[in-house]
Amino acid sequence: MSVALPLGDVDLRLEETPFGSWQTVVWNDPVNLMSYVAHVFREYFGFTAERAENLMLAVHHDGHAVVAEGAREQMELHVQAMHDYGLWATVREAGA
Repeated sequence: MSVALPLGDVDLRLEETPFGSWQTVVWNDPVNLMSYVAHVFREYFGFTAERAENLMLAVHHDGHAVVAEGAREQMELHVQAMHDYGLWATVREAGA
């Protein structure tokens, strides 16, 4: 037996899935030279020399830097690319 609910009792709102809610984080490591990290940021992400240098310095001084933000699948591709370059990187939820 099925029961029909009056339409007024049903919540028909759809929750929006936020896009851009994931980040690619590059972590400091004891292996790669700072100049190499900046080079990777310029080559892979297309950052200007100044932006790549600032992010590299954040990695060096703060231990990590957010280098990209967007859809989770894209951030996972960026992390894999950073691993291919020999850098340590992870995906995390933005605001976490």
